[in-house]
Amino acid sequence: MPMNFSRRVLNIVRKIPRGKTLTYKEVAIRAGKPRAYRVVGNILNKNYDPKIPCHRVIRSDGKIGGYNRGTKNKLSLLKKEKAI
Repeated sequence: MPMNFSRRVLNIVRKIPRGKTLTYKEVAIRAGKPRAYRVVGNILNKNYDPKIPCHRVIRSDGKIGGYNRGTKNKLSLLKKEKAI
């Protein structure tokens, strides 16, 4: 049975190491749908599993982007991990 896009996205994000980031577009490319970066954002916005580090996915323009636990929390986590 083929893995659905949401599950592929979450598996990719789960593997982002501490102190590193990927862009929404990079995640979409790795998940096999290069133009689905907005979909990646929507999938991550609905994720509340603490084992999936959504805060490590940022925008292509260098801005940090949204986060379902608040942008300030995302910024704080990224700084704590020395990712930015």
